[in-house]
Amino acid sequence: MNTQELPKDRSVFLSRFVGSNPETDSKEDGNLIESEGKVKNKLLSMWNNVKYGMKLRSNFSKESPVWLLGKCYRRLESPSSDSTELGTDVAAFHSQGDLVTGDDENFEAFKKDFFSRLWLTYRREFPILTGSNLSSDCGWGCMLRSGQMLMAQALVCHFLGRNWRWDPEALPGNREQFIESVNHRKIIKWFGDKPSKNSPLSIHTLVTLGEESGKKAGDWYGPGFVAHLLKKAVNIASEENYEFDALNVFVAENCTVYIGDVLQENVDADGKWKSLILLVPVRLGLEKFNSVYAPSLTALFSLKQGIGIIGGRPKHSMYFVGFQDDKLIHLDPHYCQEMVDVWAPEFPLSSFHCRSPRKLHIGKMDPSCCIGFYCSTKEEFFNLVDTVQSLIVPSGKSNSLGTEYPLFIFDKGFSRDSSFSPQRLPPKDLEFSVSSTDVDIEIEHFNLL
Repeated sequence: MNTQELPKDRSVFLSRFVGSNPETDSKEDGNLIESEGKVKNKLLSMWNNVKYGMKLRSNFSKESPVWLLGKCYRRLESPSSDSTELGTDVAAFHSQGDLVTGDDENFEAFKKDFFSRLWLTYRREFPILTGSNLSSDCGWGCMLRSGQMLMAQALVCHFLGRNWRWDPEALPGNREQFIESVNHRKIIKWFGDKPSKNSPLSIHTLVTLGEESGKKAGDWYGPGFVAHLLKKAVNIASEENYEFDALNVFVAENCTVYIGDVLQENVDADGKWKSLILLVPVRLGLEKFNSVYAPSLTALFSLKQGIGIIGGRPKHSMYFVGFQDDKLIHLDPHYCQEMVDVWAPEFPLSSFHCRSPRKLHIGKMDPSCCIGFYCSTKEEFFNLVDTVQSLIVPSGKSNSLGTEYPLFIFDKGFSRDSSFSPQRLPPKDLEFSVSSTDVDIEIEHFNLL
């Protein structure tokens, strides 16, 4: 009697009876997981965007000056309105009609300046991040996005200049404007959401570099950690792209900028000065922001070398670009948008610019942050050193021994000659007090003064 031999692969044997195919099932399971991941991403981004858009307006005083990355706009009065508001609806950046209009030159200049900053936010449906199944950074990547915006501002200063403004309606009318348009798109491409050498500052690159220090996709990244990731990313980019050869990122140690290290590191093989991106991670308080630092911190936005500050509220990163009175003006990365293929011809630019400046009371700022500067020449660097000395020491705040508490310091020597942190934190009784009723308020509402 002939007997039928059982197949060695039991799954194949069973499939003859249940009518299934293991290879097809595996593909279907993979597609199901991928589909579930996309649904989860969309639901998370929808909820996140509801939270992001709940506070729709930030009002600006008509009397107080506004500082934005070294530029001062003294009066923001619009003659056609009793109030001065910039619409901050999440859709506002798509329509000029949502903005207050008026003839006041400073008001219009402020809007154009803010709108020209690059806005890098959460994205969804991009290629899977290494070591994970994540195709979105929604909910965890805000500090990486804030760091990208800080670096983008440095690159704008380097390739386009601080006075560059973007007009979405204008077409390049001459060679200079054409070059500006090319450089504008080129900078955005470097931050494209894909694992590519052509996008050396992408979130994929930063996450991969973070893995070397024990971080992974989905983790929280602090401002100091992000500063070092940006330095590594630029160093690697310079090996592949000559346009990064003339740039150097220097990260301060222990709240100290060692001038000797800067001068030694910030030159090329021929001894020529590189454009310097100086990042200074600091902690301005023990558990919460210390009020003694407020005047010094806001004063930094008056410096022409300033490129902003990455920080925010606890577990809620923001990119601070200016201030008015005791409110910090910022770009918020928490609006989740669809990935844009920046390598497609004439890709849309609107989602990379924001018409909606927001404000946060300085007392609600997390004490951990990173301050950025851009110095194109050695003269600008020494000018920064001379200028900032009088700004970083809180006025009249010292103990009985005359000890001062600077935000950070410049040291003429080298880091190798120092084995301790020179920063001294003020006593806790000087820390900023925030009432318990205000702690959970995400964004302040500001009435016209």
